[in-house]
Amino acid sequence: MSQPSLRDRIEQYYAAVPLLFAEAEEFDSLCLFVRKEAGAPFYGGPYHARPASAGAATATAADIARVRARQRELGVPEAFEWLAEVTPSLRARIEAAGLPVTERPLMTLDPHHPLPPQSLPPGVTIRALEADDPALPAVLAIPQLAFAAEGTALGPAGRAELAVAAEKLIADGTVAMTRPFLRSGHKTLAAAFAPDGTPLAAGHYHPAHGITEIGGIGTLPTARRQGLGAAVMAALASHARDHGVHTVFLAYAEEAVARIYARLGFRPAGTTLLIANQPARGQ
Repeated sequence: MSQPSLRDRIEQYYAAVPLLFAEAEEFDSLCLFVRKEAGAPFYGGPYHARPASAGAATATAADIARVRARQRELGVPEAFEWLAEVTPSLRARIEAAGLPVTERPLMTLDPHHPLPPQSLPPGVTIRALEADDPALPAVLAIPQLAFAAEGTALGPAGRAELAVAAEKLIADGTVAMTRPFLRSGHKTLAAAFAPDGTPLAAGHYHPAHGITEIGGIGTLPTARRQGLGAAVMAALASHARDHGVHTVFLAYAEEAVARIYARLGFRPAGTTLLIANQPARGQ
């Protein structure tokens, strides 16, 4: 029996991993992932829609309209996500419905490629977090500050802003909701820490069927330009490999970021992720 292609494995992942956090509602050729519990979003929303299966019929304008109506009813972004090469005709249908489409190229790590060691500033360490780690609120807050000031340049947001953002995530229940996923192994969260314990960069992955996308890589804007994001990425990829993951991939939006990942051994995956009217993945 032939092994599934990389594209097939990624497609399998995108269909499976949201079900860790959501239920799938069927709309003929489309399915919509709806969170099992109210609260902050996890992977890809959820609340995003995608083709019901790789071989599903092309979504009709009526299918898209029904999904969007349900998303509006839920009060969530009208988000769609799919692999361009697997369902190429969907882009035109989505754009005809008035939704903007953006491309997210994919990169994958050769399973036999040794990850190069990453240098860290003096005293900085990286670790995966346990569910009861006291640094969890601040680590979860890093992507919010990082994605609010996109790019790799230094920014003004630092420790004071991180403390405020962390308190908000405690208050809105995000921290409490994250803990069960860390305990179950459905989510792995890693961060780089300053000598005083302040998290400086973070990222995560959600494994499913031996496949994972690494996401949420962000660095506290005042701590950029030290290689911390790349070091966290490498640590997460190594952690995933050590825990049975054979296919590691990621999506990127900026060429500067792609060059960093290329130095770690990631290569273009030959597939494109298209997202319509969807916020960046954070948690």
